[in-house]
Amino acid sequence: MTTDSTAPNGAVNNVENGTGERQKTGIKVVVVGAGFGGLAAAIECHLQGHDVAIYEQFPELKVLGDIISFGPNAGRIFYRWQNGEISKKLRALSINLESYGFNIHKYDTGKIVINQKTPPYPEEYANFNGHRGELHQVIFDFARDDLKIPIHLNNRIEEYFEEDGVAGIVLGTGEKVSGDIVIAADGVRSKARQIVLGYEDKPKSSGYAVWRTWFPNKDMLADPETAHFCNNGDTFNGWIGPDMHFLFSTIKNGSDCCWVLTHPDTHDIDESWSFPGKLSEVLESIKDWDPMVTRIISKTPEKDIVDWKLVYRDPLPTWVSPKARILLLGDSAHPFLPTSAQGATQALEDGVTIAVCLKRAGKGDVPNAVRTHEKIRYDRVCKVQKLGESTRDMWHKADWSKVKENPDLVKFPREDWVFMHDAQGHAEEVFDQVRQEVGN
Repeated sequence: MTTDSTAPNGAVNNVENGTGERQKTGIKVVVVGAGFGGLAAAIECHLQGHDVAIYEQFPELKVLGDIISFGPNAGRIFYRWQNGEISKKLRALSINLESYGFNIHKYDTGKIVINQKTPPYPEEYANFNGHRGELHQVIFDFARDDLKIPIHLNNRIEEYFEEDGVAGIVLGTGEKVSGDIVIAADGVRSKARQIVLGYEDKPKSSGYAVWRTWFPNKDMLADPETAHFCNNGDTFNGWIGPDMHFLFSTIKNGSDCCWVLTHPDTHDIDESWSFPGKLSEVLESIKDWDPMVTRIISKTPEKDIVDWKLVYRDPLPTWVSPKARILLLGDSAHPFLPTSAQGATQALEDGVTIAVCLKRAGKGDVPNAVRTHEKIRYDRVCKVQKLGESTRDMWHKADWSKVKENPDLVKFPREDWVFMHDAQGHAEEVFDQVRQEVGN
């Protein structure tokens, strides 16, 4: 069995105890939200030796939603969990496009402009695209059942608070829960934003919305014009046009279908940003597009269509509360547009980074750990956030005369600086330098 060592700054370097987990740090972490970001933060904090518990307002876990993407930079994180076993479970539920690739079509003619090949990423940093609810179930079960992390469901958060040396939450029951740090991973409406910013910061419309859905292949198979999508196993096709784009996938060897249509929308989101979708409105929006898009959409059960208003904001000035005991994480700090395909992955990177920073700083220096985390993550997150805007604009404002000469102009960006990033290795490497900068 290995033993602890002491760093020059007095913090404890907790090394593995021979069982795959770290020696205990004594740091109590309260995580609010059991989405991907909250679960990842809790898992990483647990693996780094912190004492962690999750509080979630939903009364039960439901397998809901449609497709979600995780880049190879998330795959690297998943692969470390249970020596690759979590990756195997996610892979079994995810789309495999190594042979099919991504067909990008011109919106009106339907012509395939380019087939973008899928890089053969190795297993240790694979990318995953699958049903949000099914992938979430795998991560949830790993946290609760395998790691035994306490997950307290049906707990509405009424208030966040922090004092010298402690932070916490007030539950709907009136009970107070406190710890050394509270990680607010409860989305764009997190009440923690007010204590962090000092004012109420309401989310605003991005100017766009998506209709989105996931449905079985029965009606697709019954139509000879659309059956080939399902008979060819996993497929991915996109139609891009003026200020809109339509992405369609078949998954699980063609048994399930899903599509997302991004379009202009300036709906007031103060009350809600998710509504039942109307098939007639979807079809009207693409009436001048390739008839194949209409055929695909017409196969969709209307009850399965969601009208999702895209919430967006410019990067917040800070994710950290005044006493640096409350940290915004994931969508609470930085909501992403779907065209970035990095929102959930960046939340995972957040979770990895704060867990490392807390471990390196130690229980006696939590505030500096939180500030160091923010400085390590901030510029990278802002840069990745902007990719969502630039990709959307690249598709929505395509100059088709130039695309005809160079189809690469509309390829989905797969930047190495995004995909090959090792969040844990990077945090370990730069922690001492960044902590010194923060301290000054």
